Amino acid sequence: MKPAKSLHQIFGRLQFSRLWDIVHLKRIDRYIIGKFLGTYVFLLLIIIVISIIIDFNEKIDKLTASGAPTKAIVVDYYMNFVPYFVNLFSPLFVFIAVIFFTSKLADGSEIIAMKSTGMSFRRLLRPYMISAALIATITLLLGLYVIPRGNVARVNFENTYVKKKKITTAENLQLQVDKGVVAFLQHFDNEMKNGYGFSLDSFKDKKLVSHLTAQQVQYDTLSSHKYHWTLHSVEIRTFNGMREKVSYHETLDSTITIEPADLVNTRGQQETMTSPELRNYIERQRQRGAAGLAAFEVEYHKRIAVPFAAFILTLIGVSLSSEKRKGGGMGTSIGIGLALSFSYILFQTVSASFSVNGGWPPILAAWIPNILFAIIAFVLYKRTPQ
Repeated sequence: MKPAKSLHQIFGRLQFSRLWDIVHLKRIDRYIIGKFLGTYVFLLLIIIVISIIIDFNEKIDKLTASGAPTKAIVVDYYMNFVPYFVNLFSPLFVFIAVIFFTSKLADGSEIIAMKSTGMSFRRLLRPYMISAALIATITLLLGLYVIPRGNVARVNFENTYVKKKKITTAENLQLQVDKGVVAFLQHFDNEMKNGYGFSLDSFKDKKLVSHLTAQQVQYDTLSSHKYHWTLHSVEIRTFNGMREKVSYHETLDSTITIEPADLVNTRGQQETMTSPELRNYIERQRQRGAAGLAAFEVEYHKRIAVPFAAFILTLIGVSLSSEKRKGGGMGTSIGIGLALSFSYILFQTVSASFSVNGGWPPILAAWIPNILFAIIAFVLYKRTPQ
C-alpha cells in the first residue's frame, strides 16, 4: 500500500504547476507577443525617421547660423536624441502598437476565434502583459542608467548651438556646506571655476564661532581630492566668548564640501544624471537648504513612473480594440487610442509644470497621470466582455 502524499507535496506541485502555466508560452502567446513587439519596433522606426526630419527642419537655421559641426550634429545630438526620444514617448508607441495590431486581429475575427475555444479576456491579456513587462523593464533601465550618460552630450550641444543660453555664472549663493557651517558667494564663474565675495560662517549652539572671508576663491580641477579650493586675501575671525582673534592669509588651501556643480544649475542638468546620482544630488542640496529642486525631483520620480504606463496603456488599448466594430472599424479604435495617448503625455507635461512652478509635490506630479489612467483602464476592463 503506497503512503499518502503530504499536504506540503500536493501544495508544492500545485504551486509549480501554476508557475509553469504562467512561464510556459503557448503558440498563441508567442504569436501575440511577436505581433506586439514587431508592431512596436516598426512604429518606432517610422516615427523616429519622421521626428528626425521634423526636428532637423525646425533647427536647420539655428544650426547653420551657429556653425555647428556636422560630426557634432550627427554624433553628439542625433545619436543621443533618438534613444532620448524613444524613451520619452515609449508609452505612446506602446499604446499605438496595441491599438493597431489588436484592431487588426479583431477585424480579422481572430480574437473571436480565440474566445470560441474558451479563452477568457483575462487569459488573452497574458501575452500582452508579458510584452509590456519586457518594454517597461528596458525603458526603466535605459531611463535610470543609460540615457542620462548620452544626454550629457545632447544637452551641451543644445545649450551651445541651439538655445545659446548656457548658464555659466551664478550670483548671491548661500548654502549649508556642513552641520552649522554656512557659505556665501557673491559671484561664481563656472567656466573659470572661480568666484569672489566668499564668506564661511561656523556656528555652535546657534552662536557664531568663526567668520572667514576671502576676496577670491578658485576650485582646483587638477587636484586628486574633491572639494579642494584655494582662497585668496583671507581674513579669519574666531570668537571665544568676549574674545576675538583675527588672522590674515595671502593664500589658503582649504577643503570645503562644495563643487562647481552645486553652485551653477545648467539647463537640463537633471537629464544628465543617472538616478543614483540624481538622488544623491537632491539629498545633498536639500541638506544645504538649496531651493529650486522641483525639476530634479520630478525627473527622478518620472523615470520610475513612466515605465509603469506600459501596463496601464496596454490594458486600455486591448480593452478598446479587442471587439470587432461595425461602424468605423480600426480607424475609430486608432483615433480614440491616439487621443488618449496624447492626452496622457500632455497631462504628464502639465503636472510636471505645476510641480516646478506651482508647488505641487513632485512625486504626485510624476504619478498622477498613471493614477488617473489606471482608473480609466480599470473601468474599460470591467466593461469589456470577459
